[in-house]
Amino acid sequence: MAEVRENLTYEGFGRAIRELAQTIADDGYEPDIVLSIARGGVFVAGGLAYALDCKNIHLVNVEFYTGVGTTLEMPVMLAPMPNAIDFSDKKVLIADDVADTGKTLKLVHDFCLGTVAEVRSAVVYQKSHSLVDCEYVWKRTDEWINFPWSVEPPVIRREGQVLDA
Repeated sequence: MAEVRENLTYEGFGRAIRELAQTIADDGYEPDIVLSIARGGVFVAGGLAYALDCKNIHLVNVEFYTGVGTTLEMPVMLAPMPNAIDFSDKKVLIADDVADTGKTLKLVHDFCLGTVAEVRSAVVYQKSHSLVDCEYVWKRTDEWINFPWSVEPPVIRREGQVLDA
């Protein structure tokens, strides 16, 4: 029996971001900063920042997943880390593609606590076993998700390919 997966296309992603942004706007939340959790959150943060007319985007690199279904014991923030002082008294919207275990979101959320005026999270997908219950979720699922940017393997340079100077 084949494993069931949630398949999100680029077109579906565009629709998801627009609907997620509308939910945030309808709630009256106007973030001063959109904080992206790299890598999957970069796409989400960019789309939400445009849709919510927020020009201040920051990025935090977190390593947790090492493969499909395999993780480090705990997520780790990688350098360069954002300076928490840049978030002082700001309303921060943390953006990521999925709240799976929730450990990555919790790490970034805890990083913001005590510094920011308010912090909320927005994800395209949230799983039922996530430690974090995000304020804004486009869809809930417990299936593995195929995102349009991660279904293909990384590109490699073809032999004999000459790069323009």
